[in-house]
Amino acid sequence: MEEILSGQDYNQLRAFLAVAEALSFSRAAATLGVSPSALSQMVRGLEDSVGLQLLHRTTRTVALTEVGEALFQRIRPAAREMGLALNQIAESRENPAGTVRVHTFRSAVRKHIDPILESFTARYPNVVLDITLDDQVVDIVAGGFDAALRIGEVIEKDMVAVRLGPELRQIAVATPDYLARYGAPQHPRDLVHHRCIRWRWPGEALPYAWEFFEDEAWFSVAVDGPLIFSDKESALVATLKGIGIGFPIEDTVREPLADGRLVALLEPWCAPFPGLFICYPRQRQMAPALRAFIDAVRAGPETQGGQAAARSVPAKSA
Repeated sequence: MEEILSGQDYNQLRAFLAVAEALSFSRAAATLGVSPSALSQMVRGLEDSVGLQLLHRTTRTVALTEVGEALFQRIRPAAREMGLALNQIAESRENPAGTVRVHTFRSAVRKHIDPILESFTARYPNVVLDITLDDQVVDIVAGGFDAALRIGEVIEKDMVAVRLGPELRQIAVATPDYLARYGAPQHPRDLVHHRCIRWRWPGEALPYAWEFFEDEAWFSVAVDGPLIFSDKESALVATLKGIGIGFPIEDTVREPLADGRLVALLEPWCAPFPGLFICYPRQRQMAPALRAFIDAVRAGPETQGGQAAARSVPAKSA
């Protein structure tokens, strides 16, 4: 656009405004931190550019011409508005405001977002958290999200990813009643002869093939069974009812394992994998509201980083 100012035009207008406000070259020069002669040159440059005299100058006084007065009255409100805008942005560093759009796996919400919501909203009343709960792996940038919480193996390589907790592990589990009726698998490949509670990644056509670790490599078993869910909590409920063998995250079944409602199966083949991370696009200047949210999640209820796995396990193929 031709109306956009060049750097020289902006500096000349700024010089003119300072002189018009102070009606003194020396006072205006002190305000801008330049010499009076340099300030005079900038004003003359502006007058040469518009082809009209903007200031009357004598050895004792400075006054606006009629054209200068009209220009001054026209641009002074715009200059003040720009100053207010910059001040507002600077203030937002101390008082974050605005909307932070977050895409998160459901499991991450319970563990890392729910526990901080009360304190975060109290501390940052001008920040709106727009949280989408979805286990589908979406493009963060294309979806218009500022950040995402997801497991490490499905994070895009160009994202900044910060670990939120220790590695996770999926384990096969079943109720004592199910095992009494159908017996226990002795190897993951035995699962093809069992009733399994399956789960499907949102947006995928086929159910997730259960992944196990053996001989320093991951392998998959395409299990079968009477139920397929797109929600892991529902799959766990069905497992607890004894309908079939489930494959939940170990952390979500510690209580039923401890009280005997569930029995762990095939543990030698159930290896840890990268846990939950908060990830966001790489950026030079981060919005204060986003920085506040990331810091709050990182400092959340659990010690960050967790413990290293007992054995070295290569990453799954995403």
